[in-house]
Amino acid sequence: MAYSLSAYGAKMFAQLLLDIAENYGVELASKQFSVDPTIAQELNEAITAKSDFLQRINVIPVTEIKGQKVFIGVSGPVTGRTNTNTTDRIAKDASALDQSTYELHSTESDVGMPYAKIDAWAKFPDFHQRYSAAVQKQIALDRIIIGFHGTSAAAQTNITDNPMLQDVNKGWLQQAREQIPAQVLKEGKVAGKVLLGVGGDYANLDALVHDTKQMVDERLRDGGDLVAIIGTDLLAADKAKLYAKQGDVPTEKERIEEAQVIATYGGMPAFSVPYFPVNAVLVTSFDNLSIYFQDSSWRKQTVDNPKRSRVEDYNSRNEGYVIEQLEKFALTENVELVPVEETP
Repeated sequence: MAYSLSAYGAKMFAQLLLDIAENYGVELASKQFSVDPTIAQELNEAITAKSDFLQRINVIPVTEIKGQKVFIGVSGPVTGRTNTNTTDRIAKDASALDQSTYELHSTESDVGMPYAKIDAWAKFPDFHQRYSAAVQKQIALDRIIIGFHGTSAAAQTNITDNPMLQDVNKGWLQQAREQIPAQVLKEGKVAGKVLLGVGGDYANLDALVHDTKQMVDERLRDGGDLVAIIGTDLLAADKAKLYAKQGDVPTEKERIEEAQVIATYGGMPAFSVPYFPVNAVLVTSFDNLSIYFQDSSWRKQTVDNPKRSRVEDYNSRNEGYVIEQLEKFALTENVELVPVEETP
């Protein structure tokens, strides 16, 4: 049985369209329109605000679909001394990178809101804000998923075959696999896996994180801004091991939660990030990860689709993922836990 908007829901949706049109400076929100670059930046900031992780990295507008990276950090020392009586001073090029360009791809974020949800929200005075926040939050989460799981940019994506949006864009991890394979550890003693635990490649998570850090260029290794992003399965296993040793004492359990597990691994602050692969460790700095979008490319349309009993919000823009300094990125993946032998 088809569901239709209630009279009040229809009224609020009509007001929503008027509000959107006013906010974006267009006549009709139900007709596709180009978002002004200034407003596109405000929209992007609203999406970024829906995720703590996106607020830590760079999400920035660019003018061209292809171009030079925006943030090219210093990749080595620049300090020295010159005997100017005999030699000219020479400015050191500390930002030279082999891979210094980016490329954006058309990206669609189309969100459907069932009539039932629209009706449920219609009674709230902040209906417009609730609707916009729901759309923006999903776009924010999708950006993170692609960043960690994207492996290609297909002409026609297929979410059934690629539920983690693998075919939408090449994310940070895939770019590292292709551009800096020497800084991506995929296997150890056993082909296709890195074993963690007694008798494995690494006895514990701290050692694994430490060795991952060693793949970062030594000139960037001790700058104080590196962090370890650790998969939830690895964190959970390490937490369980600590609980087994110290968890019987309440004060010790609290100390485990607040200090040993959450704070540091390999001498770096450790973070758990949504949708990061559960069996991987990434060492980099947050400002080394970027999402670029073309400021003039954002298109938007909001329509009522009674054939699907929902309201649909269409958003598209040219977007891409960038590792600003490849030398400052190291990844260990395919980590597998060595089974713990049970004591008779």
